[in-house]
Amino acid sequence: MAKTVIYAAQAPEPIGPYSQAIQVGNQLWVSGQIAIDRASGQLVSGDIQAETQMVMTNLQHILSAAGMTFDHVVKCTIFLKDMGTFPQVNEVYGRFFPGQPPARETVEVSRLPKDVRVEISCIAVK
Repeated sequence: MAKTVIYAAQAPEPIGPYSQAIQVGNQLWVSGQIAIDRASGQLVSGDIQAETQMVMTNLQHILSAAGMTFDHVVKCTIFLKDMGTFPQVNEVYGRFFPGQPPARETVEVSRLPKDVRVEISCIAVK
């Protein structure tokens, strides 16, 4: 089956040799997103909730470029620099899944790209 690179001009450019997302058939694999604001090119800093909001917005742009929404998401992975921020991240994340949330795992890691505090990837099916 052929794979298609999905590119969203509103989401940040990849910071390495990877695509924002790859679609194969009706399945979409979205690379981990961090809190880079495409308009300014800068990392969103401040509180973890603002950072998480930007990550989720970036995911939303990529899903939209593939003709999908958060309703199509079946799995997410959340990487946190500090599990102590889980309640705040979870609160923002939950706003994007008001109905049936996808499966997910959340893990604490020692370091993330550009020293951000949260990175989220997802898998969606149309």
